[in-house]
Amino acid sequence: MTEDHTSGRFTPESDKRAFGDTPESVGAARTFVSDALGRWGIAERQDDIRLCVSEMVTNALAHGASASCGFILRVIASAQQLRVEVEDLGGGQPVRRTPGWEDTSGRGLLLVDELADDWGVDEQAVGKTVWSVFMLAETAARRTAAVTC
Repeated sequence: MTEDHTSGRFTPESDKRAFGDTPESVGAARTFVSDALGRWGIAERQDDIRLCVSEMVTNALAHGASASCGFILRVIASAQQLRVEVEDLGGGQPVRRTPGWEDTSGRGLLLVDELADDWGVDEQAVGKTVWSVFMLAETAARRTAAVTC
């Protein structure tokens, strides 16, 4: 985030990118988010954020992305939180499942629910946006201290 030196406030940052409907998009999405966090000076919770991005993007590819459109990944940072949004053209609501011990899938939203501070789904006229929020206490405290010095 950038600091407005005249007011001592931080300007929210955001970035977005469209990805294709390919398995390589999962790794590319993680890299995109890691790069944004680095540019904005956000060091905390990176593992949680990247894992949730992987799960949300994998769900979009498996259940929502179309071959011609893929999905859009949006990252929005404020002084206290980071919001990740994955928008796809698929219908229906994601469902948090309780997989069996030997099931090889079905844990994605369970992980997002455990690692993110909040998450949900916004329906669009066509498609949906699945979002997650991560509170950034360390980043907010560091920025507040920098402003009061």
